[in-house]
Amino acid sequence: MATEQVPATVKDAPSRAYVTFLAGDGDYVKGVVGLSKALTKVKSAYPLVVAVLPDVPQYHRRILHSLGCIVREIEPIYPAKNPTQFAMPHYGINYSKLRIWKFVEYSKMIYLDGDIQVYENIDNLFYLPDGHFYAVMDCFCQQLGYHKQCPDKVKWPAELGQPPSVYFNAGMFVFEPSLSTYQDLLKTLKVTPPTPFAEQDFLNMYFRDNYQPIPALCNLLVHMLWRHEEEVDLDKVKVVHFCAAGTKAMKYDGRGENMQREDIKMLVKKWWDIYNDESFGLQKV
Repeated sequence: MATEQVPATVKDAPSRAYVTFLAGDGDYVKGVVGLSKALTKVKSAYPLVVAVLPDVPQYHRRILHSLGCIVREIEPIYPAKNPTQFAMPHYGINYSKLRIWKFVEYSKMIYLDGDIQVYENIDNLFYLPDGHFYAVMDCFCQQLGYHKQCPDKVKWPAELGQPPSVYFNAGMFVFEPSLSTYQDLLKTLKVTPPTPFAEQDFLNMYFRDNYQPIPALCNLLVHMLWRHEEEVDLDKVKVVHFCAAGTKAMKYDGRGENMQREDIKMLVKKWWDIYNDESFGLQKV
């Protein structure tokens, strides 16, 4: 696993920031509000940049500004007109995340999806060695070197050729903004067929030779709690990704398979405790 070296003082470090992505006027703004409050709660030294599409309402933008977020509007990227090409119809808009490589006023950024919550400080990830793309492997099967039955585990799309040695989850990653990389990402996207998991497949292909894994505690995919329960130590987990069906904390209703698990309910409660904490700014959206 990669190691990091934290400078003596943050003031000595180049500019860094967290970044997330927001589209539309739905519930995901609650996720970004919760994420912003969590980064404040864990005393992160760095700001949260929110890359918003033009369809994010001004009211939501004002809420984010009030929490200290840096709001940056970006243009959408639509590589495919047919949403049935994706595992979920809304996945296609996630290619717009590629715009964050243009944020070159920052030397390094940590990307976090809006359905992610940070429960402990992860600023140390900013000091991983430069020159690599860092993310968490998608499944413990890859980390442990053996295969278990994961029925909905992501399958590598044949359209992208030979699979990489490991497959990472693109809901959280550490990267270095770069205009040359940004331009090459868009150039490569033009000649790359859309695949079921959209930008996640694409980033796995693009960074296959530059990827370095980081521990799962930096992006615990909640379905690992029932796929690989014996390998998860919740006392050590710093970041939780509510990516499985039914687990989205901002609209959790306890229905569906695995949704009545005590560990899921505990994590969701922790999310709402942070979201509703008035000491970190606006209470509700």
